Amino acid sequence: MDDAIDVCNNTPAGTAVDAEGRPLGDVDLDCDTDLEDYALFQQGFTGPLAPAIVIDIVPVGYPGNANDTHGDGYGGVGYEFNIGKYEVTAGQYAEFLNAVAATDTYGLYNASMWSSTYGCKIERTGSPGSYSYSVAADWATRPVNYVSWGDAARFANWLHNGQPTGPQGLATTEGGSYFLDGATTDAELLVVVREPNATWVIPSEDEWYKAAYHMNDGPTGNYFDYPTSSSSIPDNNLVDPDPGNNATFYGGSGDWTIGSPYWRTEVSAHESSQSPYGTFDQGGNVWEWNEAILYGSYCGLRGGSFVSHEITLHAGSRYLTPLYYPTSEFDFIGLRVCEIPAPTR
Repeated sequence: MDDAIDVCNNTPAGTAVDAEGRPLGDVDLDCDTDLEDYALFQQGFTGPLAPAIVIDIVPVGYPGNANDTHGDGYGGVGYEFNIGKYEVTAGQYAEFLNAVAATDTYGLYNASMWSSTYGCKIERTGSPGSYSYSVAADWATRPVNYVSWGDAARFANWLHNGQPTGPQGLATTEGGSYFLDGATTDAELLVVVREPNATWVIPSEDEWYKAAYHMNDGPTGNYFDYPTSSSSIPDNNLVDPDPGNNATFYGGSGDWTIGSPYWRTEVSAHESSQSPYGTFDQGGNVWEWNEAILYGSYCGLRGGSFVSHEITLHAGSRYLTPLYYPTSEFDFIGLRVCEIPAPTR
């Protein structure tokens, strides 16, 4: 131990350091999370030198905007935040599984991801204790599906904790933005709430709604009807170049945006159909979890999917949202995450 050569200023006296003066276990060399890294190191975790995945984010500003008045009265947020530019992809979720699900204690993997015609084609091989996960060619940039609300919360915790590698526990998936600690039943998950120091989270309904529909024109109450920066009904065309106001949904009578074997488009396919804040696919592709609790038993979903009609993309379509429990896992449900910057926490 040599405090004189410790190049980081946020570690306690007496902390063991390496030859460069960094605390042992500072695996990302950032000096910002030394105590957390060192604690993980002592527990045997060996997190990556760089994050396994990068979540592309867009800022959502103009805090204090009014709720929507021509929809259901959502969208007012009193702070700035960032939201995922895209839905979480199969490739990103597979990295998550490879980091924490060698023994999949809390069922983060659903076999239908691989076996179902509509699955996102993540394959699991090996046996408990040595599971590994891979994504079929041409599927990595399409949205993950068959994820429950609980899976989404554990993914957010993993991001909050710095994407560590190790078994599913408080330092990886069970603590962080949400205190889960083994919660797996509907009753247990329904009482889980965002922690005060949360960083990466499942969006609240207002956060999700604002990023999708608000016109990004100041702290106003101005909103579009659809998350494609339009109040006109979108088309479900997949064309290049994208003329705008397109989304991946079911038009009826066999009118799929993209059919077998993919069913869902790559997350940037409709390149000119983003929301005013720059998000893609908040309408269509897969329904996305939010933090709302509906009728005391169900977790909130927004945005429609590849098997839903265009009305489910509308800002005022909350009454058309399917009712699913926090443990529900289906081919038309995925997730998007938010980042809450430190000053707002």
